[in-house]
Amino acid sequence: MVTRKQKKIIRYVEDGSLTKLKSYFRKHSDLDVNFSQGKKHRTPLHLACSLGDDAILRLLLKYGADILQKDKKGDTPLHIAANKALKHGKKVYDDFVVPLQKSCPDAMVAPNNAGITPQDLLQWMTFEKTAPRGKSSKATDAENEWQEKLFGECQDEFFETFGQYDDDLFAEDTDEEDFQDWADRIRHEYVTKQHAEAQRLASSGSHGKRKKGADEEERANRELHERLQREHDEYLARATRKEEETRQGKKRRYEERCADTFSTDAAAAATTKLSYRDIPWPAPKGSIEEMVEVMLHGADRKDMPVFRKLLRRQQTVWHPDRFAQRCGARLEEGDKQRILDTVTALSQELNRLAQSLR
Repeated sequence: MVTRKQKKIIRYVEDGSLTKLKSYFRKHSDLDVNFSQGKKHRTPLHLACSLGDDAILRLLLKYGADILQKDKKGDTPLHIAANKALKHGKKVYDDFVVPLQKSCPDAMVAPNNAGITPQDLLQWMTFEKTAPRGKSSKATDAENEWQEKLFGECQDEFFETFGQYDDDLFAEDTDEEDFQDWADRIRHEYVTKQHAEAQRLASSGSHGKRKKGADEEERANRELHERLQREHDEYLARATRKEEETRQGKKRRYEERCADTFSTDAAAAATTKLSYRDIPWPAPKGSIEEMVEVMLHGADRKDMPVFRKLLRRQQTVWHPDRFAQRCGARLEEGDKQRILDTVTALSQELNRLAQSLR
């Protein structure tokens, strides 16, 4: 059971409140930071890696965060950091992978439920770019092709592309077949087929039959690889559709909540107090940049007049003075300053974006 104090740690990590988290640790130095929450069984260190907050990551390490602790899929925080580094490059590698690796070198070879280690992920990118194809057996080539597809899927799955705008970072996955299921199924089919073919060839008594068997094996392998490619393409297409649906849903919920919260019904508004969670933030647990992305999702930035119009509308919604006029009297005292600070940060980011368009 997660305690009230531990829930507060999660909230500070989600909000990126480094100063508050430092102060909280100083007051409660005996707090255990190695607890997991939600259906994904993630720790604060998992969450810091997922949100891309290296300052909070280093603070959690200072207070004893366990890098080897795994979530439901067997991922350590270093798995998440390694995948972000593969996607975003050297800076993310330096900010996340390096401190985690220095704190716990053993984490580099800790496998997840799919048998993949952070070292596998990082070395695969190097291999993919630089390793030449040598003269190897057909079996080795087939295995390498299977590994290539497996690791390609691994990047998509463990980057958590689908969940980057989800309201609950600890929510249960609902896909009928996730990456690990897919990999296990393909691996099982591949090994079964190769084993059956080997047995059939072993029972063949003549050179002619062996030659024919080798041709059939090559054809079977080719068909297997073609099917793998089709399934790979279908998998990525589903991923792309899901990501777009997630972003569209986030944008739709944001606009609906804005309409409800900023209602012109003065009588109803006067009787409703607003906490931090009641404000229609575009991405309640995301960064300011992620919130702006949700606001502007679907807008064609090449159509500058339309894009500027949408941007000005959002600047009006989140202008600190206008927000205070609409909602200032309704804000709960305990959350008021935090709400106003976030509104100001949003307004500044929108203004910065507007300035860059000039």
